[in-house]
Amino acid sequence: MKNNIKKQTWKHPGGKLRELGAHKCTDEELLAILISTGDKNRSAEEIAKDMMNKYGSIRGLAHQPLNKLIKIKGLGDVKVIRIAAAFEMARRIIKDALNNYDK
Repeated sequence: MKNNIKKQTWKHPGGKLRELGAHKCTDEELLAILISTGDKNRSAEEIAKDMMNKYGSIRGLAHQPLNKLIKIKGLGDVKVIRIAAAFEMARRIIKDALNNYDK
């Protein structure tokens, strides 16, 4: 009996996250989800890829000041604030986990 499972392709990383879970998404895909939409020239996925190439990693991106991110073509105030909020939430989770580690 043949296995006829097709490789799933998604139009947006959000579909992949919904179907397979966040742990199956790449850093670029997660960033693209936060960016949400691109501009007339580039998709959110392309913007995310460029950002990851420029800063090397999510960690490298997380250490960038807002005024530097706002200069990236395709990102406006709302998108940069959304990304900054996600990074701050991650920092708080890590801080809480480290504080509770010793307890």
